[in-house]
Amino acid sequence: MNDQDLKKAVRESYSRVAKNSQSCCSSGCCGSTKPESISKKIGYTDGQMEDVPAGSNLGLGCGNPIAYASLKEDETVLDLGSGAGFDCFLASKIVGPQGRVIGVDMTAEMISRAKANASQGGYSNVEFRLGEIEALPVEDSTVDAVISNCVINLVPDKKKAFQEAFRVLKPGGRMMVSDIVLLKALPEFVRQSIKAYVGCIAGALPKDRYLDAIKSAGFKDVRVVQESIFPLDCMTNDPTGKAILTSLDGAPEERKNVEDCISSVKVSGLKPN
Repeated sequence: MNDQDLKKAVRESYSRVAKNSQSCCSSGCCGSTKPESISKKIGYTDGQMEDVPAGSNLGLGCGNPIAYASLKEDETVLDLGSGAGFDCFLASKIVGPQGRVIGVDMTAEMISRAKANASQGGYSNVEFRLGEIEALPVEDSTVDAVISNCVINLVPDKKKAFQEAFRVLKPGGRMMVSDIVLLKALPEFVRQSIKAYVGCIAGALPKDRYLDAIKSAGFKDVRVVQESIFPLDCMTNDPTGKAILTSLDGAPEERKNVEDCISSVKVSGLKPN
């Protein structure tokens, strides 16, 4: 399957998430875990989850980049793969009315939902743009901080994604991403599954290659600031996380083999002055 086919699969899958969660999944009645339960496990506080418009948290992240991004008042922040706007709305509270937050997502339905959430919450300093991470609709050297939450693993050309993040950052700007990486090779049935790719797992890079992609884009002081094994239970709201869990039903050893391969990392990098 080529890159365009993969992108199409990802776009269609997350389009369904945007549509379906409007009606029921935010309450957990679709058989998925409540987004708040997942978000708490991966590092968000009750206060953060209560301080955003209802329906902006879809429980799709793998960490809390806001907790490590050191955002400041009046800064311009870019969120790669902004979804329904959860991290954008948290960032907007920090940068304040004179700051600016831009969310970019390639799924039109997610952008529509995020805009509705922004209107509902009165977020005048947040905007959402339709576009791909490998070709950001953002001008050169205009952003103080780039954040992203469990999205770059879905991008076929990760090197290009990091090059784009580097391009839009101001000199001295910084990037903080929370993402999925591999600690060892995945079982063959996962690697061969397009559903697993859409579900974040099979598209993930080995940890060393992921860090090398950031460094090759020009970032300096690249470091992992936090790392933990990422349990499959935190993927029950992911488009295909439940399918993977179902395929492993009754096979605890095989499930552990998959989980032992997956790590959630929070990685920072700086654009030199």
